[in-house]
Amino acid sequence: MSMEFRAKLPIPKAIKLKYPLSQEVIDKKNKRDADIKKVFLGELDKFILVIGPCSADNEDAVMDYIHRLRVLQDKVDDKILIIPRIYTNKPRTTGEGYKGMLHQPDPNQKPDPIKGVLAIRNLHARAIAETGFSCADEMLYPENHRYVEDLLGYVAIGARSVENQQHRLVASGATMPVGMKNPTSGDYSVMLNSITAAQHAHDFIYRGWDVSSSGNELAHAILRGSVDKQGQAIPNYHYEDLVRLYELYSEKGLKNMAVLVDTNHSNSNKQYLEQIRIAKEIMHSMRHNKDINRMVKGLMIESYIEDGAQKIGEGVYGKSITDPCLGWAKTEKLVLDIADVL
Repeated sequence: MSMEFRAKLPIPKAIKLKYPLSQEVIDKKNKRDADIKKVFLGELDKFILVIGPCSADNEDAVMDYIHRLRVLQDKVDDKILIIPRIYTNKPRTTGEGYKGMLHQPDPNQKPDPIKGVLAIRNLHARAIAETGFSCADEMLYPENHRYVEDLLGYVAIGARSVENQQHRLVASGATMPVGMKNPTSGDYSVMLNSITAAQHAHDFIYRGWDVSSSGNELAHAILRGSVDKQGQAIPNYHYEDLVRLYELYSEKGLKNMAVLVDTNHSNSNKQYLEQIRIAKEIMHSMRHNKDINRMVKGLMIESYIEDGAQKIGEGVYGKSITDPCLGWAKTEKLVLDIADVL
């Protein structure tokens, strides 16, 4: 067993200095970020949709999709705040498969992390410059977060990472809202402990530095379903699940109680078309319980241009190469339906 150290990557500061953001991009991002934070602070009455491909695998298709979201955002701007998913790091259950644009900017070519760093920064910067959207990404590797943290409007901590100390501590120093998913076991206490850790200040070692964080009061919950010991998916988006979360969350006395509900993953058993029904059931629960209505700030939806998923190399434009997604026609209708209900 051994590891081959092939190339030293530039540090995030060097990348940012070599490829600086324009003042126009910075201004657009600050404007959008302010609205996102106001939703979690309870100062802006809009419903968040973190929506987009399971993985950002093709720059042209992702930007095409985000431009469509921009048109849709303008139609529902009085009720909904869209945060596009540009997920550039992908966890793999068995370690096999496409690990995201950071590792492999072209899924049909060999991994190239140096090109990957530049590709993900370029994609996030393009989204802001061309559409005004600051987007969401997953903090799969905390040490890589600094390569894009100046471009993100939202960060998610995955179900397999939420118990990890480094993820929690780095989240405590993040400047944007950070969503903590329930673990694959479904244990709410793990998720709530992670939020508690992220909301507090810490001193720790990060990227070889002695650092301190001030705590992130916008750390919050994400419900994504769980898996039992037989490997069966157990959803946690139902009315009773939301009531239980509200009760446990309240006992913790955390700041800015909030949850986004993931309509895919174990909540849908990866049956991507179920996302439509699940979203509407959550909206129904919100209408019938004021506490749920106050706590649920939005949804996470996996969506792309074409329905479903494909294998790498099949070459269908705008079709996921990881988990299956809702196609654009269904996505647009769902977002408009949600706006009507709101």
